[in-house]
Amino acid sequence: MKEQFKKFLNEEQDPKAIEKITSKLNDLLMKNEEIGYIAVQKKPAITVFPDSIVMTNKRIIICKPKNLGLSMDFTDYSWDEIEGTFVKENILGSEFSFSTKTDIQVSIDYIPKIQARKIFTYAKEQLDILKNPGASNATMMEEMPTVSADLVEEMETEVVTNFAEIMPSTSYSDHTADNSAGSGEKRLSELSQDELFP
Repeated sequence: MKEQFKKFLNEEQDPKAIEKITSKLNDLLMKNEEIGYIAVQKKPAITVFPDSIVMTNKRIIICKPKNLGLSMDFTDYSWDEIEGTFVKENILGSEFSFSTKTDIQVSIDYIPKIQARKIFTYAKEQLDILKNPGASNATMMEEMPTVSADLVEEMETEVVTNFAEIMPSTSYSDHTADNSAGSGEKRLSELSQDELFP
């Protein structure tokens, strides 16, 4: 099996089920779509053809084997369709469910508890990113590498001798003209460097 899918076998997922799903998912994934987590149903008796939930950064994909495992139904829901996600822990596993904005209820039972918690957390993170796109950008900015001081390019600076040239003339000259008429202060262009920057 490919190395990239071995990370989905940490929480008691059936390796054969993961291998079947991932081999078919390679053709279904969109551009820039990444698998975040795969949860596999585990019923109390022997589960020959388990249902699965695949969480990607773009959608939730429900995988249900058909015809004795020879074919598979894929149903997907994009994150902007999802209204809310829910986990109900039972004695023998958990039930993961979600509702859409068009009042469709989807649930899969007998998901191992740790897998259900992981997909629930992943779903909440994706919905949070969708609702607060600025927050995800802020966290991405925090994770970006810092620029080394060696890479910063030095630029020549010029010495300014006449500070009136660099100051905006409309806002300050009108203000200083009003002040100089009433209080006898110097105009901005008449101030020395020491007077401007004490």
